[in-house]
Amino acid sequence: MAALLSDPELLVLDEPLSGLDPVNTDLFKGIIREEIGKNKFLIMSSHQMPVIEEFCSDITILNRGKSVLTGNLNEIKKSYGRVNLFVKCEGEIDRYIDQFGLKLANRTPEEYHLKVQDEAQAMAFLGRLVQDRVTVIRFELREPSLHEIFVEKVGGAHEE
Repeated sequence: MAALLSDPELLVLDEPLSGLDPVNTDLFKGIIREEIGKNKFLIMSSHQMPVIEEFCSDITILNRGKSVLTGNLNEIKKSYGRVNLFVKCEGEIDRYIDQFGLKLANRTPEEYHLKVQDEAQAMAFLGRLVQDRVTVIRFELREPSLHEIFVEKVGGAHEE
């Protein structure tokens, strides 16, 4: 916080939200937004991928000091396509998942997280649910999160 008093044009933040409680996290996020709003340059290092997604437009993922991915965050996510499908329905939909050959990534008591090949497969799946009068509460098709991309790019590298 003392570094902000001199009104620098470049902010270098290393794990800026680490160890903060929720109230102070929100306060500090507000300060970061204010500084970005003043067209300040921000370099941020963090292992909290949602924080990076919230504040950064261009990223570099490092693994053991080497860049494994760099570029505009939106373009990187777009390149993966919308392959994550989150579905919440009234009743079981396992037979539909099997019928359409969808891959179950995770299931919670609330919803299914499925992997689809493309948007067409997801829309065909939704069409069948609607046709069979399954009540769909949530149907969200999205790109992978930065967390998922990070795990893909760096995850196996720790085993070397």
